[in-house]
Amino acid sequence: MPELITSRQNARVKEAVKLRAARQRAKQRRFLIDGVREIQRALAFGIEPLEVFVCPELCTTLAAKQIVEQISQSTAVVSPVTAEVFEKLCFGERIEGVLVVAQTPDRSLNRLSLPPSPLVAVLAGLEKPGNVGAILRTADGAGLDAAIIADGQTDLFNPNTIRASLGTVFAPHVCAATTAEVLAKLSEWQLPIIAARPDAATLYTAADYRRGAAIVLGNEAAGLSTAWQQKEIQTVQLPMRGIADSLNVSATAAVLCYEAQRQRQADA
Repeated sequence: MPELITSRQNARVKEAVKLRAARQRAKQRRFLIDGVREIQRALAFGIEPLEVFVCPELCTTLAAKQIVEQISQSTAVVSPVTAEVFEKLCFGERIEGVLVVAQTPDRSLNRLSLPPSPLVAVLAGLEKPGNVGAILRTADGAGLDAAIIADGQTDLFNPNTIRASLGTVFAPHVCAATTAEVLAKLSEWQLPIIAARPDAATLYTAADYRRGAAIVLGNEAAGLSTAWQQKEIQTVQLPMRGIADSLNVSATAAVLCYEAQRQRQADA
């Protein structure tokens, strides 16, 4: 194993830390993966590790050691670091002794392959990475065929998105595109669009998801942009019985995704 890195000012450590910033992730086409479960899922989905920082005294679980062994068989650089250095590198409070710098994969819309009558979640202009990650986790749990970030206000591999998604963000059916590109592709697929809006006249249970649909969820504060307010787009609402006028967008996503699957299973 290479020489132990003991300085928080080490050049490679400083370059890795820069990847906490979206601008640097875009510039370097690299991102950080912190957490054993997330790294496992990234590797399973073919994400390419470029470098792994390992803190021997913290990397104690069997899963963490297996990750290091697996990456050691690749061309990635393995860099042992002290606990003090690892604390600078890691994200959040869950310290498991292994952190990966990975190559950002191509997640463009044109690479997406869908089955007939698919269910697709469209996250339109969301800005909170925690919400994005939570919806990706829900879409995965509900068995949706794809999740598309349309004009996202946070990049796909923000550390908070990765953590909140439990690593499901790495699946190849998760992609990002502009709103115009997404609308064009939905039209090409001839997929009905069902958008969540608090002021909609139709209840979410009255929409028909059985022949496939794109479930659209809007920005946390501003809602859906005018691009998603065309007359051919069906809008639905969840009934609010208390004083709040809407649910958190990730909660709304969960209700709609599972209602869609309920209808499809009942119709099978």
